[in-house]
Amino acid sequence: MWIDVSQRLDNNIAVWPGDTPFSYEVDVSKEESGSVNIGKLTLSTHTGTHIDAPFHFDNEGKKVIDLDINLYIGSAVVVHLPNRQLIQKEELEKLNLDNVTRLLIRTDAWQNRTVYPEEIPTLESEAIEYLASIGVLLIGFDLPSVDHMESKTLPNHHKLASSGIHILEGLVLDDIPYGHYQLIALPLPLVEGDGSPVRALLKKEKK
Repeated sequence: MWIDVSQRLDNNIAVWPGDTPFSYEVDVSKEESGSVNIGKLTLSTHTGTHIDAPFHFDNEGKKVIDLDINLYIGSAVVVHLPNRQLIQKEELEKLNLDNVTRLLIRTDAWQNRTVYPEEIPTLESEAIEYLASIGVLLIGFDLPSVDHMESKTLPNHHKLASSGIHILEGLVLDDIPYGHYQLIALPLPLVEGDGSPVRALLKKEKK
């Protein structure tokens, strides 16, 4: 059975301070058209559960359409690292991450998703280097960012990109146990996109 680990998109969803608010409304009703309801959607490309393309933080970086969709489909491991301010290389080395290409980290640090948290845990630089060295290609978090909320330089975004690791943010992993899963988190084919909302799904693998 597939488990939905994406945020629900409704008008109460939190958006990055100053970003485009999410809005859905019926723009043309069945009564007006005579046959169908037609909705109008307004949102940031970083609404809810989403991927970042390198163009988000690098004008020369790849856009969403340029990304390999195979990154967002396949085997993944969910690990639990709660009550941290900094996720360090040493604790990642203690986990069994052999042959892991997609790593999803549950921090439990963002409980109320109707508001953005003021502080979130982040990865240390050495941890990113370690993940790259063992072949991780995609990292996902139950957080709105891989950098500190107030950061303008976004060092982890840049470090992950230069290390060949792609970014999946805003997962809902509250009830997901540690273990091996199949992941589907496909971005939309946005030709000029700096990011894209995804419908993220997990299915437990039998090991």
